[in-house]
Amino acid sequence: MKQIPKSEQEWKKKLTPEQYRVLREKGTEMPFTGKLLHNKDKGTYTCAACGAELFASDTKFDSGTGWPSFDKPMNRENVELKKDFSSFMIRTEVMCKKCGSHLGHVFDGGPTPTGKRFCINSCALEFKKK
Repeated sequence: MKQIPKSEQEWKKKLTPEQYRVLREKGTEMPFTGKLLHNKDKGTYTCAACGAELFASDTKFDSGTGWPSFDKPMNRENVELKKDFSSFMIRTEVMCKKCGSHLGHVFDGGPTPTGKRFCINSCALEFKKK
């Protein structure tokens, strides 16, 4: 998938300061503060930066971690997984394949049949209600 060619200045104009910090600088929002954490509506979660479809509402579950959690991507073609060695840990970063934005991390040990827990920053997502 071709990435969206935007300069960092263009991303700063498009995104809120928190979104820019998370999506472009690989930050993390404070747990239990995200606008979509408790969302139970049916629909699709998309990338806040570019609108790519990422997760379906029926894959969302309450992981108790403080971030929206999903057991699998809606369209694996829109999600890129990459080893992350930051913060003195080895994790798997979840990125939007379309625009290269940081979304969160995926962990093993989820309670669903996939055994995965995609912990995604709420500010990295937009929600399209069905």
